Amino acid sequence: MSVFEIRQGTSPIILGFPHTGTEVPPAIWERLNANGRILADTDWHIHRLYDGLLPEVTTVRATFHRYVIDANRDPEGVSLYPGQNTTGLVPETDFDSLAIWKDGEQPTDADIAARLADFHAPYHAALAAEIERVKAIHGVAVLYDCHSIRSHIPFLFAGKLPDFNIGTDSGWTCNPAIEAATFDVASKAEGYDSILNGRFKGGWTTRHYGQPGTGVHAIQMELAQSTHLSTEAPPFAYDEAKAARLRIHLKDILARIEASALTLAHTTRGTK
Repeated sequence: MSVFEIRQGTSPIILGFPHTGTEVPPAIWERLNANGRILADTDWHIHRLYDGLLPEVTTVRATFHRYVIDANRDPEGVSLYPGQNTTGLVPETDFDSLAIWKDGEQPTDADIAARLADFHAPYHAALAAEIERVKAIHGVAVLYDCHSIRSHIPFLFAGKLPDFNIGTDSGWTCNPAIEAATFDVASKAEGYDSILNGRFKGGWTTRHYGQPGTGVHAIQMELAQSTHLSTEAPPFAYDEAKAARLRIHLKDILARIEASALTLAHTTRGTK
């Protein structure tokens, strides 16, 4: 299987899709229990939701499922949210804290090391290469990491999750103009609610690549799945009408980020 899919463009924006993949190698699939084989924690249809919103945008998509290994976790296994419930580099449970592996088939340290080499590292090598390619064109690059999650998951957060969850690690991972442009669109989107650096402040990908001082900016968008799915349970069907409404705002967000990035690029070149 191919670990990732790339579509190259010339926009300063790179869309990252670490959690939309559903491929699981047969040897790993055999070790998942019935609950694990539902693949419930997929970011369902997110690459479809963003498809075609911005001309010439670059996309880098992991094809493997997060139960194989989570491409948005620190390869050293360090928790993103110390003291809070979360899942690890290779999850042992789903987002409801239910086991996903058959008894005695939980991944070993050797399994994790092999999956880091075979899946996690190649995906991030591809992502890093695209960031550098885009930065070479514009002098800046913006990684917009695309995610979704069920709107109600008591194990991870209380109550209902807002529709738009924007993460910049409290402003550290991107220029303020990029953060402001994104939140401005989300907060004014009629019929939706939003939050900046709430429960989801940006995963490892956002925090690792977001280095504004080097011209690389990163921002994470975690969408509540109720915004674009007909149901947040199997079969996790894509709702065309919901998605069409949401895509208007996502397109505006990407356009505003692109404009901010091009302004930053012009300003940076002008000061050299």
